[in-house]
Amino acid sequence: MSWKDCKNILCIRPDNMGDLIMTGPAIRALRQSFGAKVTVLTSSMAKGVIRLMPEIDDHIIYDLPWVKSKESPDAESINRVVEEIKLREFDAAIIFTVYSQNPLPTAMLVFMAGIPKVLAYCRENPYGLLTDWVPDIEPYSLIKHQVRRDLDLVAAVGATTTEEDLQLQVDEDLWPNVEATLVSNGVDINKPWLILHAGVSEEKREYPKEKWVDVAKLTVEKGFQVLFTGSQSESELAKGLAAKAGVDCFSVAGCFDVAQFACLIKQAALVVCVNTGTLHIAAAVGTPVVALYAQTNPQHTPWNIPNRVFEFSVPPALRSRNEIIAYVNGKLYQELIPPPRPEGVVNAISDLLNLPG
Repeated sequence: MSWKDCKNILCIRPDNMGDLIMTGPAIRALRQSFGAKVTVLTSSMAKGVIRLMPEIDDHIIYDLPWVKSKESPDAESINRVVEEIKLREFDAAIIFTVYSQNPLPTAMLVFMAGIPKVLAYCRENPYGLLTDWVPDIEPYSLIKHQVRRDLDLVAAVGATTTEEDLQLQVDEDLWPNVEATLVSNGVDINKPWLILHAGVSEEKREYPKEKWVDVAKLTVEKGFQVLFTGSQSESELAKGLAAKAGVDCFSVAGCFDVAQFACLIKQAALVVCVNTGTLHIAAAVGTPVVALYAQTNPQHTPWNIPNRVFEFSVPPALRSRNEIIAYVNGKLYQELIPPPRPEGVVNAISDLLNLPG
């Protein structure tokens, strides 16, 4: 069987929400080129965004033990997911990774499930675990954006697309309820507003709280209301920042599910956030982004939207022990860069929104 004859494909992207969003164009290429049904195996952390991605036909949710997650799966659960994969009789599987991940544990899972064709990047010779092996030259020879990396992977077996933007399908019918929630939290819907999203999935990406407050105050001086967003677990952080920032600053953290949050971001003038899933949601709905970008993954910057990126160093004590990431840190991030000044962040907001000086 050739790849163009594969009509039932499993795509494995077992990471966070932002990672799955960035894989969207590659999945789109598979559907457009092969006319395939695409099932995604992804994590519980990413499952909320699946219904917003029109490229995905079906899904399997499982937290693989070799990928960072909130759950701790046991050996028996691995046997169960292998059996589920077997029952679906996939023609082929594609394993999507960042350059610092080893695909072979996932390839063994697929091998146990008996899928006949398997594609992935790999550094070492995978022998019988991959039928289609693309030698991984990142990050030693070059570093690609994650979207380009994924597109190039599927292009190796003939899947291409001219639609390379990130895309989320926003339900516009959700806006009245989202708007009502904003109003109930004190937001004047007739005045301009933008989003500050301070929450992080990892401590090493944090932008200092006092600087968030200063950014908010300076943004209000530009004539905007500020909405501090976040998950339910980040609501205390958002409430505290909004309280310190004062007038025209509001916390709406924990008020929205993923679909409503995407709707909110689409309506926003701009989003300021760290390098997290919110950045990629904004890119997928076409909202400009100012990214306060901790130097962790240089390949995860905003994709194909108006943006400004402010890099800053990760404290040495919080840097990854992964040797591939350590290599990138040593090559690219030798100079210690402090978090950006709030004045610079607000100047970037003004530039992106063409505000008067």
